[in-house]
Amino acid sequence: MEHSNFSKLRRDLDEAITYAGTSTAEQIVEEGLREAQSQEVLGEIMYFKAQKEIIKGNYEEAIQFLRRAIEHNQSDGAAYNDRALCLIELGADEDQVLADFDKGIEVESDYATVYHNKGWYLNQLGVHDEAILYFEKTLKLEPNRAVTYENLADAYLNLGNKQKAIEAFQKAIEVLNLRYTDIKDQIEAKIKIVTDSE
Repeated sequence: MEHSNFSKLRRDLDEAITYAGTSTAEQIVEEGLREAQSQEVLGEIMYFKAQKEIIKGNYEEAIQFLRRAIEHNQSDGAAYNDRALCLIELGADEDQVLADFDKGIEVESDYATVYHNKGWYLNQLGVHDEAILYFEKTLKLEPNRAVTYENLADAYLNLGNKQKAIEAFQKAIEVLNLRYTDIKDQIEAKIKIVTDSE
């Protein structure tokens, strides 16, 4: 397997965590770890070891592996992104979390997930307008990212803009992989709730 295939494994892992569930994510992590060990790519070994810990909910351990992944590859935006997510789980200071998201964006400016997750976090913090900007940046990089449209809809709802929320939910359904019927049903239920509340 070429080094570039680690990028595919990471994308597959991101999708599995978002939509498919833990067992699929665990399989991808094991495959990534095997390949990284067989090729002796230390940064990837540390990255996939961190993913194992994240799946188990061992965020402090994951942070240690992510720190080592960054030492081996300082341009690993995903490692900064995932460290920020672990810090959120541990209740870290928001400045510390945002610093990792920003560093991830700085070192890997074409990595859509870090923009998405920063937008998600800003939305959680109540900074909805800025969250929308990050979701829009995400969609410029990955126009068919259903989860981002869903989060964009949530941000619009937080701002009281039901029409834009419905449009974003509908776009999420339009670009969602057809195999995720349960997610489609959930989004349709959200649209119904918003529509009924108008």
